Amino acid sequence: MPKIHSTQPNYLRLSCHFINLHGNIEVIEYGQHRGRGRPRKDSQPTLISHIQAEIVPKETAITIATEEAGRFILATNIVDAEKLSNEDVLPEYKAQQSTERGFRFLKDPLFFTSTVFLNSRKRVATLAMVMGLCLLVYTLGQRALPQSLKRGSQTIQNQLGKPTATPTLRWVFQCFMSIHLLTLASLKQISNLSEQRCWILQFFGAVCRKYYLLC
Repeated sequence: MPKIHSTQPNYLRLSCHFINLHGNIEVIEYGQHRGRGRPRKDSQPTLISHIQAEIVPKETAITIATEEAGRFILATNIVDAEKLSNEDVLPEYKAQQSTERGFRFLKDPLFFTSTVFLNSRKRVATLAMVMGLCLLVYTLGQRALPQSLKRGSQTIQNQLGKPTATPTLRWVFQCFMSIHLLTLASLKQISNLSEQRCWILQFFGAVCRKYYLLC
């Protein structure tokens, strides 16, 4: 049987449960020092009363609340059941969240999206296409990196310097800032390629390491 513990009368106002007044109701008292830190030797603790009682669910009220909050309506313009069945509507609806999270970068001040002005519809469509391709590459990288770390049972450092197996690709991009390609006497070199960055690159495959002249 669940129990309720409270010193506040408001917690006794239960809409879907009631207190079993015929059950075992106890009043537990204990002392507690107020304030932070270790109490002084001459400090007297404050007496606190703690009520412990059994609560019983109201089945009728719970059933009514469940029926009111247990349904919602989803509408779609795809009426062909072969393309999208009723059972697939809910998973597809929930899958939109990952796409919407991906486009959050449009509101990020680091991308300066609000400062871009385009005076034709073709250029707007072109910019949307470029951003969509960038998001696709970003999503593939965000998926591939944790999978590679999991296969090798390895980790990389996060923003706090602690090991993690599920880093965000945005943090990885920030780790690779200030890397430059230098050409001296027809010889190409990569500057600022530290050990930490080389460690991260090994989890992206040979194609990615090729851009940093590592293979």
